[in-house]
Amino acid sequence: MIWRSWRSDNINLNEIAALSFFSIGLLEDKKIEIDNIRIRKNPKSDPNWMKNIIDKFGQNAKLQSSMKVESQAQLHERTTKELEQLSRSKGMPDRSTFGGYNAGPKLEATGYFRTQKVDGKWWMVDPEGYLYFSHGPANVRMANLSTLTGVDFKDDNVRIRHDHEVTPEDSMGIVNVSDDVRKTRFIRSKIRNDMFSWLPNYNDPLAKHYSYRRSTHKGPVPHGETFSFYRANLERKYGEQYPNSFEDKWRDVTLDRMKDWGFTSFGNWVDPMFYPTNKVPYFANGWIIGDFKTLSGKKNHWGLMPDAYDPFFAERAQITIKEIAQQVKNSPWCVGIFIDNEKSWGEREGSIEARYGVILDALSKSEQESPAKSAFMTYLQTKYKNIGQLNRSWNTQLANWQQLASGVEFTQFTKNHESDLSTMLEMLGEQYFKVVHNTLAKVLPNHLYMGARMANWGMPDEIIKASVTYSDVLSFNIYEEGVQDHFWKFLEKVDLPVTIGEFHIGTATDSGLFNPGIVHASTQKDRAEKYKAYMESVLNKPYMVGAHWFQYVDEPITGRAFDGENANIGFVDVTDTPYPELINAVKDVTSTMYQKRFGK
Repeated sequence: MIWRSWRSDNINLNEIAALSFFSIGLLEDKKIEIDNIRIRKNPKSDPNWMKNIIDKFGQNAKLQSSMKVESQAQLHERTTKELEQLSRSKGMPDRSTFGGYNAGPKLEATGYFRTQKVDGKWWMVDPEGYLYFSHGPANVRMANLSTLTGVDFKDDNVRIRHDHEVTPEDSMGIVNVSDDVRKTRFIRSKIRNDMFSWLPNYNDPLAKHYSYRRSTHKGPVPHGETFSFYRANLERKYGEQYPNSFEDKWRDVTLDRMKDWGFTSFGNWVDPMFYPTNKVPYFANGWIIGDFKTLSGKKNHWGLMPDAYDPFFAERAQITIKEIAQQVKNSPWCVGIFIDNEKSWGEREGSIEARYGVILDALSKSEQESPAKSAFMTYLQTKYKNIGQLNRSWNTQLANWQQLASGVEFTQFTKNHESDLSTMLEMLGEQYFKVVHNTLAKVLPNHLYMGARMANWGMPDEIIKASVTYSDVLSFNIYEEGVQDHFWKFLEKVDLPVTIGEFHIGTATDSGLFNPGIVHASTQKDRAEKYKAYMESVLNKPYMVGAHWFQYVDEPITGRAFDGENANIGFVDVTDTPYPELINAVKDVTSTMYQKRFGK
């Protein structure tokens, strides 16, 4: 168990009334013994404990592990051994061209992926008409594997933004910093800069793996220089026969691994370099970003919620989806499209403010500044013939409709008021999904709309209800030990195919990393066993048609530049070395998943 206080160091112990321990997302009952609890002051720490903790390969310099690379010669030796093994691999049997189950029934072939219920179970159907289950890694890209170096530049030119941009900051590739900008270099965070025992000089060949973040979501610095040890290690492994040839080699090796490991697809956020290879089915993705109106809820984990009633939101959606279409080129290898991720709709349970924060925010705004508020006013004025009826329903004392239209903050709620908030949240969700769905249907009509990848903490019933009408497949990011029967049973009544957009298991005991991720294992062996248990819980659900592991590569030990995440959640580590226990478990699952799920 990992616990930390999000409050200040100067906690008033008299304010602590209780300590509550609870567990979530367990596949089976467990017995936990809690004993000898004490509160103590933190001991004095070594002032140098954060210095030189990262070696030249981006690994933990202070700890040993079985995966640790000690030299470039050792890295080459491992690489040669793996490449020889991959060259001999024939992949899994009974697979169609697109990874479907060619030992199963042959259904209608449309030339594109679609969904169908067969013998009471939902399936995807591949372009050739074979049953298809989507399983593989998400985030197979190098765009967000860089870490902040603690260096920044005084020249603001490196931070310029443009209104036409469609790529979010954490999806940007290498950003080249000019020599003129580098002349303004300074150490923004000495603590962070001192973490690295080695960083290349700007005239070093590996300096090409420096980049820049114009803004961060959260972390030690608001913006700054970054470095990618993973990219540097790929160049060390494969050399450079022509500019950035190691990227092409990485692409080819990754494709060979997908075949050898038995994966049937890439998940969300795969690098578009894989799109034209026509070897592994993939899901294209895009973010709707731009200067449209937004709404703020109580929990804005990844940012503010778009006001989907703003016409500019629809305009930006069209720009984003047209960009995706240019990359996909109507390819049958594209299974479907993910748009956005873990939006801040509100909590599934909790207080009214937690569930309906975005609606309360809209009601606090004027009609002129909030298109959503204007839509909600139309709804309320249609339902209630006059302001007196609304006052009696909500137990309020509004003078007239104009007062509500100007913006009112609410803190007390009747059952009728809560019901109206629920309706308005569903309206907002329906408007969002309608805009996205209709744009996709017009621009990319042959590809499945995979929904909005809702998180456990952000999937209100109203939004699920709204998404059902417009999504071909629902998607949820389920970070638990598995898909619990009781919690997710409502999906049987929804009766739509479902894909898990993200799940993972990690450990901090023998990986060299400090963070095990969201779901913890005790060792790499335990991590592999927990993966198998998770997948078993997925494959036995009649509504599940896919599960995507987040992510392909471990996060940097010093944290990804966007927000500091630094977990052991990869199939491969920072040196691009696969975790053997986990990969063996993957092969155990993928070699039998079709047979088990089809049940024959």
